Parts: sequence; structure tokens; C-alpha cells
Amino acid sequence: MDRIDKLLASTGRWTRREAKQLIQEGRVLVDGVPAAAPEQKADPVSACVAVDGKPLSFQKYTYVMLNKPEGVVSATEDTCQQTVLDLLPPELRRRGLFPVGRLDKDSEGLLLLTNDGDLAHRLLSPKKHVDKVYYIRTDRPLTPEDQEAFASGVNLADGTVCLPAGLELLGRGDEAFVTLHEGKFHQIKRMIASRGAAVCQLKRLSMGTLVLDSSLKKGEYRLLTPEEVLKIGGNG
Repeated sequence: MDRIDKLLASTGRWTRREAKQLIQEGRVLVDGVPAAAPEQKADPVSACVAVDGKPLSFQKYTYVMLNKPEGVVSATEDTCQQTVLDLLPPELRRRGLFPVGRLDKDSEGLLLLTNDGDLAHRLLSPKKHVDKVYYIRTDRPLTPEDQEAFASGVNLADGTVCLPAGLELLGRGDEAFVTLHEGKFHQIKRMIASRGAAVCQLKRLSMGTLVLDSSLKKGEYRLLTPEEVLKIGGNG
């Protein structure tokens, strides 16, 4: 059971203050009866809550797929730079979403935004071995020796040892797919740098079973389908 004003605010369409105003104006019905007060409680699953005659549906968790563009930071707020949340409409920004993992400011591709902390932990934990696949373009062709180094676990300049990773060379070798099971700071760039090369472009393509929707242009987003939520282990 939750407060009516909290339920309305959870949709992201209204703030708590706006929800209280709707209730006071008699525009909110609970099972056909006007809500008596903002603190009145209702079951979000079984109760029929309507505003201006339109029934509402309540979901505890929200899952958003974003095709992150370059130049945007993977943060919930920043006083100087545009964040990934700035790309969403107000009704989604109000739901307490946060990015699952990071993509560097100059990187692009798949970014999952959610308010499901348990799922985020499972997807990011190295112990869960969730594959994250990236496309990269480098300033020189990579070699089979680079592939072997990735497969063995690259030692970074500061002594950090990375878990074994996949490196699939494409075309002339200056393009590749990288598969990681962890997400250290600037990891792919640092791994490539340890091999004497530099990353010119980096794009995340997938995280576990979640694959970037090819129809999403840079900066566009969509909600995950129920099937996608189920496959990644979300709570619906």
C-alpha cells in the first residue's frame, strides 16, 4: 500500500506537489471514488486509480535503452556538462533513473538507465561474468599478438591486471570487437594503450542479452520491452 500522491508522482508525470493539487481538486479517483487526501493509501497492483477519468498503471521499476552520443557524460547531474538524463523527458527524469555503468564522454552506444539497483549490481559485478561487447577503431592495425595479450589478461601501466577479454579483429585490423566481463575506468582505452595503440572510436553494442536497437539514432531512447526486461533479469 502506498500514498496516493506518491503513486501519482512515481509515474513521472507529476511532482508530489502537483499530485496533491490534483487530489485536492477532486480529479483523482480510487476505485471510482474521489481520493479523500494525499496520504490516503492504495494498492498499486489491485486498485484502479484514475486522473481525469484516465486509468493509470504503476511500475516500480523503469528500464530505458539509450543510444548515447559522444559529448554527453554518464551521470545523473552535472553543473557544467550535458548528462545522459538531460536527453530524457521530464516524466522519465523524475523516476530516479541512473546509468548502469559508464561510457566515457567521447564514447557512444548502448547505455541502460534504470532505478532497479539490484539489476544494476548484477549486470556490473565481475563475478556474474556479464559480457559487454564494444566496437573499436584504433590508430594502427591490431595483431594476433594483441589478441593473445587480451586473452591472457592485460597488465595496465599502473599494475592493474584485467580479466581475460576477447579481441576479434575486423577488416584490416584497425577495427575490432572487444568483449569484457568487467568495467574498470577507461578500461578499453588503457588496454589498447598498453599495446602501443590508441582508440579513435568506441561504441558499446551489447550488455548481456541486451543489444543496442539499430533503429535508435544517437541521442534517442526507448523503454525496454517486457521480453528484454525478463531476459536481463529485471523485476518488471
